[in-house]
Amino acid sequence: MTIHDILRDIRARKFANVYFLHGEEPFFIDQISDVIEANALPEAERSFNQTVLYGKDVDAISLLDYLRRYPMMSERQVVILREAQEMKGVGDLLGYIENQMPTTLFVVCFKHKKYDLNTKLGKALKAHALVFESKKLYDNQVPDWITGYCKEHKIGIEPAATALLADYLGADLAKVANELDKLALNLPAGATVTPNHVQEYVGISKDYNVFELQKALATKDLAKTARIEQYFAANIRRNPFIVTLSSLYGFFSKVYALHFVKNAPEAEQLKTLDLRSEWFLRDYKAAIQHYSLDKTVAILGWLREYDLRAKGVYPENPSPETSDNTDEPALMKELFWKILH
Repeated sequence: MTIHDILRDIRARKFANVYFLHGEEPFFIDQISDVIEANALPEAERSFNQTVLYGKDVDAISLLDYLRRYPMMSERQVVILREAQEMKGVGDLLGYIENQMPTTLFVVCFKHKKYDLNTKLGKALKAHALVFESKKLYDNQVPDWITGYCKEHKIGIEPAATALLADYLGADLAKVANELDKLALNLPAGATVTPNHVQEYVGISKDYNVFELQKALATKDLAKTARIEQYFAANIRRNPFIVTLSSLYGFFSKVYALHFVKNAPEAEQLKTLDLRSEWFLRDYKAAIQHYSLDKTVAILGWLREYDLRAKGVYPENPSPETSDNTDEPALMKELFWKILH
């Protein structure tokens, strides 16, 4: 079952007896657990029939005592085990999984890693529980997730605002969701999030960011690139050079790929670059007008070189005109000059 299937059933009060939620992405685990907590019992019954335990504070014997209790004046009790990966003796739950209390709804939140489902407990869980593996999203999946999250919260979002949030917040879904919740709280239902809203409520500049830097470099806009470089240099903590390098490497890697399909239909170009729409393609099309294939290859090499230098490793065969600068603002200025000239 997908997370959407699981959440839909929970909200419709169609519950499994045991939910085993595991994997590297904690956000989806928390989301399912929170929705169960909000829907499994009426608020008046939670103080008597809902128990939240933490793996580091409980052992299997104590946990089993909670699981085998009967609910008080209710059809069920709910037991939520958070941070289950920290509990010693998780495998000792095998007997309970094979012989569950029909009046107990048991939620296991096993975070930050997969549980081995080839163990005895794992096989029992696959047979007798709802098992959900929470996988981290790839960076290129985050924009679609942001759009979907906004839709669920009754707001729209412009592609530029999506790209801005994805570039700056990355794949940390808890952080992204927190910022989107701020936007949803401050905007009326049905509103559309713009880069101006992102700047006002999230604090990411709509004019001085990696996304705008990519556009400036794509069109060889020297003045705009210089303004962004100066802003980044003055705010280097909020704009680490390593993060800028990573974003630029992703951008010029797609410019490189577009050179080989520049005469292909747009649908093939979008597929090759793994982009969602023509809106995202336009900056790459602008870039191949200003950067030949050979120059793009050179830029990718410089990005690798400056990544090493930013990490304190001086390359054995540096590119021409490479200085011995080591501070991030100086490295950034030098790199941008090379790309533009």
